[in-house]
Amino acid sequence: MKLALAQMRVEGGQPARNLARAEERIAEAAGAGADIVLLPEALDHGWTHPSARTATAGDSLDRLRKAARVHGIMVCAGLVEHDRARLFNTAYLLERDGTVLTRHRKVNELEIAHDLYSRGSTAEAVAETRFGRIGLQVCADGFAEGQWISRALAARGARGILSPCAWAVPPGFTGVYGRLWRDHYGSVSRDCRIWIAGCSNVGTLTEGPWRGRHCIGNSLVFDATGREALTGPFGKDAEELLKIEL
Repeated sequence: MKLALAQMRVEGGQPARNLARAEERIAEAAGAGADIVLLPEALDHGWTHPSARTATAGDSLDRLRKAARVHGIMVCAGLVEHDRARLFNTAYLLERDGTVLTRHRKVNELEIAHDLYSRGSTAEAVAETRFGRIGLQVCADGFAEGQWISRALAARGARGILSPCAWAVPPGFTGVYGRLWRDHYGSVSRDCRIWIAGCSNVGTLTEGPWRGRHCIGNSLVFDATGREALTGPFGKDAEELLKIEL
């Protein structure tokens, strides 16, 4: 299976521009021969951007479904899901004909985002694909207590996990990023013999509780032995389409 990770720029409150950028990355991934492309978390409105509250339930999912169908590629993406008066931070897995194979509503949302997003309650999003069973989670679901979400997906037969993410650091951050993800992804992939891929966006958070922080990419893939098989470039401007064969 050839997997592409679209470490793309996401601009808060600019769904039209973000979706156009996502469509470009989907086309680019298909042109590079990828079977599946993984995109970031809440890529339409941006993670915790308050504009999602007043936005009309739009065509974000329909646009990505069309892109999957036009380019003949499977797509996993994080979108803000409108369900009547509630918003969910949701990941979707789309077949290459645009069919929704499964969706997952983020469970382990950071406390600072509880006033914006309602939370899911289950870890059951596992879909049969021609590459075997694939499970979904979203960002902080990966470090839920006891890694229960990742391990529940593995127990349901997932051979791999796709995770749209938005990894952010404070301005002036100079450390080595990613230990949290390496600790959790590494142990689960090694113990459960599954691969895990987390794809983060890049750019600056302009509104919300982490206003001023930078999303920095650094996307990661761990293979089914617990080995770090791919690491994306780090930085608020580090847009890149990453590719790996699993």
